[in-house]
Amino acid sequence: MPTTKKTLMFLSSFFTSLGSFIVICSILGTQAWITSTIAVRDSASNGSIFITYGLFRGESSQELSHGLAEPNKNFAVLGILNNSSQKTLHLVTILFLVLSLLTSLLSSGFTFYNSISNPYQTFLGPMGVYTWNGLSASFVFVTMILFVANTQSNLLSEELSHMLYPTTAGKGTTHSYGYSFWLILLVILLNIVTVTIIIFYQKARYQRKQEQRKPMEYAPRDGILF
Repeated sequence: MPTTKKTLMFLSSFFTSLGSFIVICSILGTQAWITSTIAVRDSASNGSIFITYGLFRGESSQELSHGLAEPNKNFAVLGILNNSSQKTLHLVTILFLVLSLLTSLLSSGFTFYNSISNPYQTFLGPMGVYTWNGLSASFVFVTMILFVANTQSNLLSEELSHMLYPTTAGKGTTHSYGYSFWLILLVILLNIVTVTIIIFYQKARYQRKQEQRKPMEYAPRDGILF
């Protein structure tokens, strides 16, 4: 059976890993990733198109100073995109976030297992926790980079606007990233905290072993009688 200290530290890591898993689930399920404002200026209309979307769903609206605005629209992001580079990169973004979700789940399993047992296999111990958290942080960071690249360089919002309002020409776009996007940083922070807790545990364990090997070196001076 593990010591009380090990149980407490690995349980703490379990909760941070589980927190990372829950946050990624909320990131996947919410659509407040980005709000894009697309200026519209032509002979028929003048105003803006607002598109807020996540990885799967979104909504759009128009605000026109003149011209007839269409009703608000709800849409499936992958459903309205053609077989384009934007759709391909968006699918890759989803894939990396799902991989981060799975590695966070594995980290939760490893940390909980270590809190109730002393595994014989090295990879089932701290090494496995380091591996899964490192992969989770890497996958979720790549997700962030891919999403920004798809919206800024690959013009994902403009493509969505064109599919939603084919007769309206955009004349400039500004982006505002929402809380779902910035929660990615919280996932990375939780991964770092999980690894840090295990590092402190291993350091304390190493020092305890050194004390057992060299009791005289760590013994208080007042206790030495010769």
